[in-house]
Parts: sequence; structure tokens; C-alpha cells
Amino acid sequence: MKKINNFTKGKILPSLIIFALPVLLSLFLQTMYGAVDMMIVGWFGTDADVTAISTGSWIMHALTAVITGLSMGTTIFIGIKIGEKREEETGDIIGAGIVLFGIISAIILLLTVIFAEPIAVIMQSPTEAMDGTVTYIRICGAGFFFITAYNVLGAIFRGIGNSAMPLVTVAISCVFNIAGDLVFVGVLDMGVAGAALATVLAQLLSVAISLIIIAKTGLPFRFSLKNIRFHKKYMARTFSLGFPIAFQDFLVCVSFLAITAIINNIGQTLGVAVTAGVGVAEKVCGFIMLVPSAYMQSMSAFVSQNIGANEFGRARKALLCGILTSLSVGIIMCLFTFFNGDLLAGIFAKDKPYAIFYAAEYLKAYAIDCIFVSFLFCFIGYFNGYGKTRFVMWQGLVGAFCVRIPVSLLMSMIEPVSVFNIGLATPCSTVVQIIMCFIYFAVIMKREKKMLIA
Repeated sequence: MKKINNFTKGKILPSLIIFALPVLLSLFLQTMYGAVDMMIVGWFGTDADVTAISTGSWIMHALTAVITGLSMGTTIFIGIKIGEKREEETGDIIGAGIVLFGIISAIILLLTVIFAEPIAVIMQSPTEAMDGTVTYIRICGAGFFFITAYNVLGAIFRGIGNSAMPLVTVAISCVFNIAGDLVFVGVLDMGVAGAALATVLAQLLSVAISLIIIAKTGLPFRFSLKNIRFHKKYMARTFSLGFPIAFQDFLVCVSFLAITAIINNIGQTLGVAVTAGVGVAEKVCGFIMLVPSAYMQSMSAFVSQNIGANEFGRARKALLCGILTSLSVGIIMCLFTFFNGDLLAGIFAKDKPYAIFYAAEYLKAYAIDCIFVSFLFCFIGYFNGYGKTRFVMWQGLVGAFCVRIPVSLLMSMIEPVSVFNIGLATPCSTVVQIIMCFIYFAVIMKREKKMLIA
């Protein structure tokens, strides 16, 4: 592991794909965490249990998105320093990041454990699923240190161009999570609590494995306990890069939480099968969006190094390569999901025909979005790597609160209520955000031309 992958030289597409593949597999296995919880609880539990997992996991996903976004600040910061050939500062950047994320995770831990019930009430979790939702949030919140540590370690590895290391650790922990779910939920009949416990313990194992490997193989730069300190300059820079990303990701999650609350409210009238079905659909969406999500993370690491080295043209070519390859997969996923949503939903909701029906209807809207996100996610990764994280935040704000939530709320008021119509809020939002990205991309290109002339 004593090597830094340099993205400023060589062929772009092969380098990008080779780096993105482990990221893709890591995201797939991470998505398996929540999906396995949903699937096994769906096999052994009730619709109320499935709803509790769905609502609770969205809360944890929103909080994890904050950490993931902030940790992207570390990835970008490290990548820029590598591009500038100033790797000697990396140890202090990581040490400052550990202090920063330790403080943030402690705050989140306290909030989720203490306020789990009010959070579930705000989410309008159905009465039958309320206790399960509170339990899921509280247990996962208690293990938030491990969730934070995992994401920070992954950000560090991606920053130095190593996407394989996070894959190895998450693969091992995913196997443990599946085994834990089968034991805690299937054998011990612990229900929602068992699913949450298996997830937390799996994250703990992932972190432990990463630290053991680091201790044995070392890092490609100097790092020791002395680097872990309150370094104001590096903490501020990491936060300034990561906060807009984290805030944008959080806003996206809040918008989907709002949609979940709208669906839960509909479920009070139409039955818990609606909320269970949409919850299942959201888990399926996690899989069908894996490729663009992988490119978003990979693009950030790739572009940040090239921006640090002033290779602006190379960064743009990477964006084009990412969009074209992601789009080719997106078209296939769109067609398959639109016409076979019931088959995908059936994996997570065995012997629950009504939940499968609503899931399939909701997935049709997301199938359309498979094409659009191929553009949006690559653009977001490009702008993040460029350091233009504030724009990423603003386009996320517009998409979440000016399009996604208003459209979903409007659709929920139209009789007869259709979860497909509510789901259309997502592709509508994506289209608006893509238009904003193209405009800002044109602005950046003009600035680069002026720099070259000067």
C-alpha cells in the first residue's frame, strides 16, 4: 500500500474504469447492508417491520450522507496536494480530519440515541411500525462512531488513488452482516433490533480490519499519533471543501425523507403495504443507481489530482468518459427496471403481493431517472473534484426544495393517489439540476480560457 496512484498521466478511460470498479463493488456491498436487513426482515417479519427498517434506515442514511460528504473534503484535499506534489502535508490533513470527524460523530450519536422517538414521529412512522423505527434508529445511532470511521478511512484511501482497500474490508464485513441478520433475525427472532445490531457490528469489523491492515502495511506517507491533533488550518480547509457536499447530500436525503413522510401519511389511509412497497423500492433504487454513484466518487478523486496539476483539459475528458460509460449502463437499467420492477421488488418482499405492486409502480419513475443521473452524478463528481463544492450545494438545494418536495406533495394531492406520479418528482428534479450543471460548466470553461490567455 506504499504507493500513490497518479491520475495526471496515462490513458484516461482505462484509469478511470480501473479505479471506479472497486468503488462500484464497494458501493454494491454497502448497499447490501440495508438491503439484506430489508430482505431478511421481509422474509421473517411483518409489513410493519419492513416499514420500520425503511423509515429508520432513511434516517441513518441521511446522517451517514453528512459524514460521507464531509469525508469527501478529505479525498479532494489529499488529491489536490498529490496533484501539487506536496504529499508531505497528507499526514497532518488526515490527523486533523480524525479530530474533526470524532467531534461530529459524537454529536450525532447523542442526538440519535436521545431523540430517536421524536425523529420517528416527525417521519410520521405508522403506529404499527413506531416502536421498531425508534429501536432501529437508537441502535444504529449508538454505533455511529464505527459508521464514521469506515467512511473516513475510505475517503483517505480514495484520496491516494487506492479504491481496492475499502472493497476488501467492506466485502468481509458484508458477509458478517448477512450472517448476523440470519442469526439475529432468522434464528433468534430479534426482528428490527437484530437487523440494526448486525449492521453496527459489521461496520465495527470493517473498521477493525482496515486498522489492522494499515498497521501491518503502512501508508505511502508519514503518519503517526502526533499527527492527530487540533490543526485549525487543515480542519477548516477540509470542512470548507466537505461541508457543501455534505449539506447537498443531506438536503437530497431530507427531500427523500419528506417523500417518505408523504408516503407514510398516505399509508395511514391506504394501508401499511404502501409504505412497505415504497421502502422496498428505495432499496432496489440503491442498486440500480450504483454505477453513476461509483462514477461520482471516482470522478472527484480523478479530477482533484488533475486540477491540482493544472490539467484542466484532462479533467474535462474524464468527465466525458464518465458520462458516456455511465449512460450506456443507465439505458439498460432503465429498460429492465421499468418493465421488471415486480421481479426486483419480489426479492425483498417475498409473499407480500400488495407491497410488490406498489414497489413496482414507484420503480417505474426511478427507471426514468436512471438515464438522467448518468449526467448529473458525473457532473457532481467533476465539480467536487474541481473544488466547486458550493455550486454542488446550491444545485442540490434547488433540486430538493424547489422541485422534488413540491412536485411529490402536489402529486400526493391528486386523486386517485399514484405512487408512480409521486416518484416522478425525482427525475423532474434531476433534469433541472442537469441544466444548472451545463450552465455552470460553460462558465468554468470560459474562466479557464481566460487563464490560459493570461
